[in-house]
Amino acid sequence: MPSFDIVSEIDNHEIQNAIDNANRELQTRFDFRGIDAAFEHSSEETKLRAEADFQLQQMLDILRAKLIKRGLPPEVMSTEDIVHSGKTFSQKVLFKEGIDADMAKKIVKMIKDSKIKVQVAIQGDKVRVSGKKRDDLQECIALMKQAELGQPFQYNNFRD
Repeated sequence: MPSFDIVSEIDNHEIQNAIDNANRELQTRFDFRGIDAAFEHSSEETKLRAEADFQLQQMLDILRAKLIKRGLPPEVMSTEDIVHSGKTFSQKVLFKEGIDADMAKKIVKMIKDSKIKVQVAIQGDKVRVSGKKRDDLQECIALMKQAELGQPFQYNNFRD
């Protein structure tokens, strides 16, 4: 029976490259000359640090542009509130990876409401869709691509 998996994965190496490129652009931009501003990346989060809150917004735009150039959709980013500490402002940027339980339930409900003849099962941080016809699975992928769920999805492990 044909099946495929709906997953939400991001390439951490591409994120690191985008952050490195954004740091390089900060060093060359005229409006950031002489200002203590940087992107600090650790394994699970990225921290933006600058001297003013409007500079953080500019840095966020730079990072978003660099992610798009690296082929990553900007929906993978989620930002937290701006924190003011002494002379600097900082903001954390988290990258969404995996499908949480609420999103998986939304996906299952959306596919079942569409009346496509497929079976949908939640398996950890991915959703498996299986059906008798390959056309039904392709129709399901088209439905998922049209839906705006606020998170990018990939469709892999397609088996006949």
